[in-house]
Parts: sequence; structure tokens; C-alpha cells
Amino acid sequence: MSKEYIYDVNLCWKEGRIGELSSPVLDHNVEVATPPEFDKGVEGVWSPEHLFISAVSSCLMTTFLAMAEFSKLEFESFSCAAKGTLGKVDGKFAVDKIVLKPVVVIKDEKDREKADRLLHKAEGACLISNSVKTEITMETEIQVG
Repeated sequence: MSKEYIYDVNLCWKEGRIGELSSPVLDHNVEVATPPEFDKGVEGVWSPEHLFISAVSSCLMTTFLAMAEFSKLEFESFSCAAKGTLGKVDGKFAVDKIVLKPVVVIKDEKDREKADRLLHKAEGACLISNSVKTEITMETEIQVG
């Protein structure tokens, strides 16, 4: 990719441990806060940890969708559960592991291997996964609809 892309995000503190993310090119804002596991954390609000793990998961999806379209893979649905583990790495807190559990429902059994191959290819090409040092593993599931 020779072209450079810029993504603008703004953050404004609201109160306590809560802020609000916005972007001049997006219609919806996202409230973000310290997770409840930490001092003065807030229940029920997206945390930076949730957003980080969501970025990895959603990048897998968007990369898979592009590759599936290019490869003409017909499928009925895509979903992905993701679980990140926060621990101490070299004495500092870090998300050291993320497990992605994508489920693709295909229309025909003959596409099972192709769907699984595309999922693994998408994970390897995901620009968010390639931008972080977190260990990312994947447990794929292919179902026939």
C-alpha cells in the first residue's frame, strides 16, 4: 500500500472516569471508561480494552469479507466471539493474548476448506493484528446452513 490513510478520532472527558469518542467523519459517538476491574472503573461502558479487542475482531471480519468476495465464496453468515486476556508483561499491564472464534456458515459443504483457508488468510493479512504485539490465535468453525 503506497498511499497513506489518516483516521481522525477525538476524545473528550465527560466526568469521573468517562469520556466520549467521536470522529468528524462518523455519525455516532462512543462512550468509553475505565473498566470496572480498576479503581473507580465504570460498569456497563465500553473500555479501551473492549475497543482494542473489538478492533482485532472487526478487522478479521472486514478482511475476510473482502477476501470472500474476491474469491467468490458464497456464505450465509459470519460471526466472531473474541476474548482478550489482560496480564502483566515485563511488569506492565498489557493485553497479551486474544482468541478469535469466527463462525462462518456456508451454503455448500464443498466450500468448507475454502472458507477455513480464507479465514486464516484474513487473519494473517489483518492490518490491526499486524500492528500489535499481542499473541492472536484463532479457533475457526465452519457450518453448513
